[in-house]
Amino acid sequence: MTGTEIQLQRVATELHRGNVGLAMAEMETYLAAYPQPQTTERLNGIKAEYELMADYWRRGVSDPQLDQLYHHLLQRVYVLYANIASYYRMRSYPTLAGIYNRVRMERQDWSLTDIRKEMEDFVSNIAMLELEPENVRPEKSEQLYKAHQTQMNNLFCYVLTSRMWTDGVGNDFEEILISPTIDSNDQQLLVSAMTLSLLNQYDMVKFRVLVNTYRRSQDEGVRQRALVGWVLAIREEVRAVYPEQEELVLSLLSSKKVCEELTELQMQLVYCLNAEKDTDTIQKEIMPDLIKNNNLKINQFSIEEREDDPMEDILNPEASEQRMEKLESTFGRMMDMQKQGSDIYFGGFSQMKRFPFFYDISNWLVPFYLEHPDIAHFVRRMQGNKFVEKMMKTGPFCNSDKYSFIIAFLQVFERIPEGMRQMLERGEATMGEIPEDELHTPAFIRRAYLMDLYRFYRLYPSRNEFENPFNTSHIDLGACGFFRYWLFVDSPLEPYKDQIVRLLKRNKMEEPAMRLLDTYSKSHRSVQYYIWSGMYDKALELDPNNERAMQGRARELFNLGLFEEALDAYDELLMLHPDKHSFLLNKAVCLVHIEDYEEAQKILYRLNYDNPDDTRVNRVLAWANLCSDKLEQADQIYRKLTSVEKPSYEDWQNYGYCCWFLGRIDEAAHCFKQYCAAFAPERELFLFDDSFLKEHGITDTQIKLMDALVHA
Repeated sequence: MTGTEIQLQRVATELHRGNVGLAMAEMETYLAAYPQPQTTERLNGIKAEYELMADYWRRGVSDPQLDQLYHHLLQRVYVLYANIASYYRMRSYPTLAGIYNRVRMERQDWSLTDIRKEMEDFVSNIAMLELEPENVRPEKSEQLYKAHQTQMNNLFCYVLTSRMWTDGVGNDFEEILISPTIDSNDQQLLVSAMTLSLLNQYDMVKFRVLVNTYRRSQDEGVRQRALVGWVLAIREEVRAVYPEQEELVLSLLSSKKVCEELTELQMQLVYCLNAEKDTDTIQKEIMPDLIKNNNLKINQFSIEEREDDPMEDILNPEASEQRMEKLESTFGRMMDMQKQGSDIYFGGFSQMKRFPFFYDISNWLVPFYLEHPDIAHFVRRMQGNKFVEKMMKTGPFCNSDKYSFIIAFLQVFERIPEGMRQMLERGEATMGEIPEDELHTPAFIRRAYLMDLYRFYRLYPSRNEFENPFNTSHIDLGACGFFRYWLFVDSPLEPYKDQIVRLLKRNKMEEPAMRLLDTYSKSHRSVQYYIWSGMYDKALELDPNNERAMQGRARELFNLGLFEEALDAYDELLMLHPDKHSFLLNKAVCLVHIEDYEEAQKILYRLNYDNPDDTRVNRVLAWANLCSDKLEQADQIYRKLTSVEKPSYEDWQNYGYCCWFLGRIDEAAHCFKQYCAAFAPERELFLFDDSFLKEHGITDTQIKLMDALVHA
C-alpha cells in the first residue's frame, strides 16, 4: 500500500468505528500531506459544527438530538472520505482515469432530466420506425441504434466513475430504473454501472437505489441485476455509519420469495467460483473424448470431415456405434454439469473476449440484442441461418458469450464442411437449448448475469482497477459467501442455511462451510448442525441412535488415536449393520492398532474372500501379517500391491520391511529406493521406523548399513 492508501485507511478505520472526532483528525493529517482546498473547506465546516456540539455536551447541556446530530456528522465525514478515495482511485488507474476524463470532456452537462428524455425519445423513435417506408427503415434503425449505443456507453462510463450521490440524484436514477417508458436493456445496463461503481467505493445512496429497484421494478431482468448488485455490495464494516443498510435488507426478508431468491443466488455464486475448476475438468477429461470420438478433423483455420476407414467395418464393425455411444455419454456428462449449475462455457468463450466489440467497457455487461450496432455486420451476414437464430434465442449462453458466439461463428462458418454448413443453415443442429419458459425465470436470468459479471472481473484487460467480488480464498468467500454476514444471523434466512452448507461441503469448501455454521442461531442448531460441526456427542444427546453421528464419533476417536474407544464405537455400529464393509474394515484397523492381530485377521480374511481385489483390505491384511510375523503371507500380498501401475509409497516402504525381515536385503533396499523416489526425494525426509525394526530383531548397526545402501 502507498502512503496515501495507508492514510486513507486510517480515516476509514475511525469512520467504521463510528468516531467522528478521530476520523476528522486523520483526515486533517491526510489533507496536510495531500492538499485539496475545497475538501478542506468542507471539513472545516463539519469540524465547526462538531466542536459546537461537543462544547454544549461538555457544559452539561441536555440535547435530545445529540445522537442524531452526531450520526449526521459521521455520515457527512464519510461522504468526504469516500469522494477522496474515489478520486484517488480515478487518478491512480489509467483506464478509470481515461474513462473519467473522456465522458466529462465530451459532455459537460449530465442533467438527469435530459438523460431521461433522451432515453425515452429512443423508445419512441424505435416505435415510430413502423411508420417509415420499408426501403428507408433499416438505415434509420441502424442510425438510431448506433447513436443510442454511443449515448449509453457514455452514460455507463459516467455512472461507473461517479462519486457519492446525493439523495436527489439517487431518487432521479431510481425513477429512471423503474420507469415503463424506458428500454429494459438501458435500465439493466445502468444497474450494472451502478454495481461496478458501488463495489469500487461504497455509497449508501447507490445501495438504496439498487434495493428499491429490486423491490419496485416490474421487469425481471432489471430486478435480478439489482438483486445481484446490492447483495455483492453489502459491507459489514459500514454498520456504524449506515445502519440503514441493515434496515433496508431486513425489511425485504419478510418475503418468503426474497429469501428463496437470496438462497438461489448464494448457491449460484458458489457455482460461479467453480468455473475455472469446471473448465479444467472439461479440458482434461471431457474434451479429449469429444475430439477422439467425433468424425471431424479440427485444424487452426478449418474443420474437415474425416474419411471413413474401409478396413474398420471389416475388423471392428461395431466401432462406429461404440464411438457414437461414447460421444453421447461424454456430451451428456457435460450437459449434466450445466444442469447442476456449472459454467461449462467459461473456458471456451474466455478465448473470445479479445474482439474489438469488447473494447467498450459497457459491452461486457450489455444485455444481448440483435440490433446492437457493433454486431450489425455479423447479424446481416448470418441472416436466415436457423442455427444462429436458435442459439441467440434459446441458446444456453450468457449475454457476453452470445456476442462472442455470433462474432466467432461467422469467422469459422465459411471453413466448415459444406454438408455441416447446410445442416446448420437449416437449424438441424443444436447446442443444449434451454426451454423457452425457463429462459425467462428469475433463476436463469440471474445465472446468466452472474456469468457476465464473472467474465468481466476475470477477463477484462484492466480488471485490476476494480474491486473484484470473485477474488476469494479457500478460507473466506468474501462477498460470494454473503449468507454468513452478521446481517443474516437469526433472520428469516436462518432455515435456508442448511442448503448452503450442504452445497459447500459437496464442493469441498470446508472452511467456508464452518464459517457459515458459526453464524447459526441457537434455536436452529439441530442434530445435523452438530454433525456438521463435528460435535458428535452433542448430536447423540439429541438423537442417541443417529448413525451419522455415531460414525462421526467413531472416526473422531480413531483420528485421536483412541483405538479402544473407537473399537467400541464400531462395535455399536456393527450391531446395527453386522455386514457393512466399511465398519468391519475400520474395526479391523482398530484391532491392528491395539495389536490384536488374530481378531483383525479373522475379519480381514473374510473381507478379502468377499472382494479379493479390494486394495484397502489387502493393505491392512498385509500389515497385520507383517506385524504378526506371518511374513510369507505378507510377502505375497505386498508383491501384488507393488505390481500395479502406480503403487502406494507406503506399500513400497512396508514391503521393504517385509523383505528385510525375510533376509532379502537387496530387494528391501530396492523397495526403500522406490519409496524415496515416490515420497521422500530428499534424504533427510526418509526415516526408518527404528522402534518397529528393533521389535523385529533389527539392530542399530543393520539400520545404518541399510541407510547407506539405500542412499548410496
